[in-house]
Amino acid sequence: MTIKKVLVSQPKPTSEKSPYYEIAEKYGVKIDFRPFIKVESLTAREFRQQKVSILDYTAIVFTSRHAIDHFFHLCTDLRVTIPETMKYFCITESVALYIQKYVQYRKRKIFFGSTGKFDDLLPAIQKHKTEKYLVPMSDVHNDDIKHLLDKAKVQHTEVVMYRTVSNDFQPGEDFDYDMLVFFSPAGISSLKKNFPDFDQKDIKIGTFGSTTAQAVRDAGLRLDLEAPSVQAPSMPAALDLFIRENNKVEK
Repeated sequence: MTIKKVLVSQPKPTSEKSPYYEIAEKYGVKIDFRPFIKVESLTAREFRQQKVSILDYTAIVFTSRHAIDHFFHLCTDLRVTIPETMKYFCITESVALYIQKYVQYRKRKIFFGSTGKFDDLLPAIQKHKTEKYLVPMSDVHNDDIKHLLDKAKVQHTEVVMYRTVSNDFQPGEDFDYDMLVFFSPAGISSLKKNFPDFDQKDIKIGTFGSTTAQAVRDAGLRLDLEAPSVQAPSMPAALDLFIRENNKVEK
């Protein structure tokens, strides 16, 4: 079956130079962007049930922009004023710069890693071992950061501040696609929740990441495109190759 309409389960790109737009033009394919999941803050009441007092801590570890947004959102709901002495440790420089949305940026109080891996942020944290660290997290997370901080003997607490939920389709919302592209297991769960009687038939499914690919198999669905690969390190690159081969379009 020729692929004419693709649903990419991510927010619409902000740049007009997105490779997805190039693919759409190149092959005459319509590509829609519609997240299957969304992130929302816990309520103040839900947060209080964890019995964590934000002002007991002197440093915050941010692993994403989501963490920053929901941390400050909760602080507002809880009527907590963050002192200027608070230190922030961020997974990357871009995440660190995002803090400017909420507080005045002072380099002496904001630290960040260089590669996006927590291991590269750890040395900066270890240089400030006397701080008490709070780590805002999603309801879906692993214990990798906890284990690294425990091993480094850093005083810390992980706390859930936001959660991933299904971004439900509304009655009458179009769902007539030849291909669906997913980036997380939660997206597959949302597909099953929104369309419990989903019959894949000729609809192609593509995924990015091994855990998402496994989620497709576990759901009893057929996986047609798995990225990344040596030939296609990104989803746009993989999608380009797949549509070219599937639609028999010449270079």
